Amino acid sequence: MEHGAECYRRYLAGDESAFSEIIAEFRDPVTFFIQRYVRDLCAAEDIAADVFMDLVVHRHKYRSGTSFRTYLFVLARSRSLDYLRKMKRRTAVPLEDAEGWLSDEHDLEEEVLQGERARMLHEAIAKLPPEQQIAVHLVYFEDRSYEDTARIMKKSKKQVDNLLYRAKQSLRNIIGEEGAQRL
Repeated sequence: MEHGAECYRRYLAGDESAFSEIIAEFRDPVTFFIQRYVRDLCAAEDIAADVFMDLVVHRHKYRSGTSFRTYLFVLARSRSLDYLRKMKRRTAVPLEDAEGWLSDEHDLEEEVLQGERARMLHEAIAKLPPEQQIAVHLVYFEDRSYEDTARIMKKSKKQVDNLLYRAKQSLRNIIGEEGAQRL
């Protein structure tokens, strides 16, 4: 049995010092492996910490049929790809375009108004029935498709469409009434 697997077996049996041995042996190789994917050492260190945390949280997922090192690197690859997918959704703004945001010219009043609108929208969503709240959150805040939302909520695509339609109608009424009261 390889050393990493032996340490993990001891850790599962209650020997906390065995986990320190795992980290000492695999932290650098895992971190540098992740860094090859994400090309950011700080992010790689964070992802590596998540990989080791997976060993703690999901204690019995590792099966002794595979190499412990292989299992660890599969986890690291999976976490790295998740990170890259998440980063791909973020849009980079060139520094030249961000100049207005970084300077004192940024319109503070507009920022406050946007914050107020967002707060008002979240308060209005909280007044919707639970199923409508979930549908709105999945589609508009998590960017899930109607099909994914239907699968998650165990509903048909048409039912999700109806929930969102009713939610939009309700939000128009709620925001319309609250907006009129605030003016």
